[in-house]
Amino acid sequence: MNGTGRDRRWFLPETPDVIGLLRAQTAVTLEGLDALATWAGGDAAAAQVVRDAEPRGDIAKREVLNAVREAFILQLEPEDVFTLSRGVDRILDHARDLVEEAEAMSVTPDPGIAEMVTLMVEATRQIDHAIGHLGRDDDRATAAADSAIETARELEHVYYRDTAKLLEIEEMRQRIGLRELYRRCDRISEVVIDVAERIVYAVVKES
Repeated sequence: MNGTGRDRRWFLPETPDVIGLLRAQTAVTLEGLDALATWAGGDAAAAQVVRDAEPRGDIAKREVLNAVREAFILQLEPEDVFTLSRGVDRILDHARDLVEEAEAMSVTPDPGIAEMVTLMVEATRQIDHAIGHLGRDDDRATAAADSAIETARELEHVYYRDTAKLLEIEEMRQRIGLRELYRRCDRISEVVIDVAERIVYAVVKES
């Protein structure tokens, strides 16, 4: 039986909204980071909200990767989608680890950590904006990614500035514990920069 064009369209694979899926995953990461900022500001109960966000982030990441595996056509290169999703997931993983380390060492966050987490949230929000513009407005995607990198560099500045201040803490356990938490924040800034630079690279490839 001869099929019409309308009939044949039933057999074409769908094109998933990977940008939407990436932003949905980033939204979960931002929920976790917002809770992390609350925790760093002195609300210990917010630590559980960070923990609860992490498995939800894994589910969102899996949805992104399933879309990549099943799609015939994507808005971005599969490698770029995978790298961005992995990076966004690592930000949330490190946020959870920051809380776990603090509680394991019985160390409460200080103002330096609170400032770094605030910058972390801002940079991740800029990444979300950049992802939202991918494939639609390359200039705005690049500008948002550049802003995320700049914000992450500010975090690094706080890290180096306040790490030096830790030497003034006489109690060794507190000093060592805060040092480890500072390092975790710095690692998150590195992941943010990697994700932002991948966005810039994805734009360059499509140019």
